[in-house]
Amino acid sequence: MLYAIIAEDRPASLAQRMAARPAHLARLQALQAEARLILAGPCPAVDSADPGPAGFSGSIIVAEFDSLASATSWADADPYVAAGVYEKVTVKPFKKVFPA
Repeated sequence: MLYAIIAEDRPASLAQRMAARPAHLARLQALQAEARLILAGPCPAVDSADPGPAGFSGSIIVAEFDSLASATSWADADPYVAAGVYEKVTVKPFKKVFPA
């Protein structure tokens, strides 16, 4: 089943985000290699593709996992969690409708 992982960044966490980014991306690349990643990306803190020093307000990941517990466990082990980037992480089942 698909699960949406919706994470909210702590204020002023851009430096921690950038330091942990390579490890974070490696985990996403592993999901992609297993054909389990639907989409992933950050949410800019300002209305710009390149937010510069404003940084990001969070991230969204949609991926396939065996269960909600498995998705939650994966999200809890994210390098951004360990680095203190994420203030809150919500994991919930997701049903993809579009595009078909």
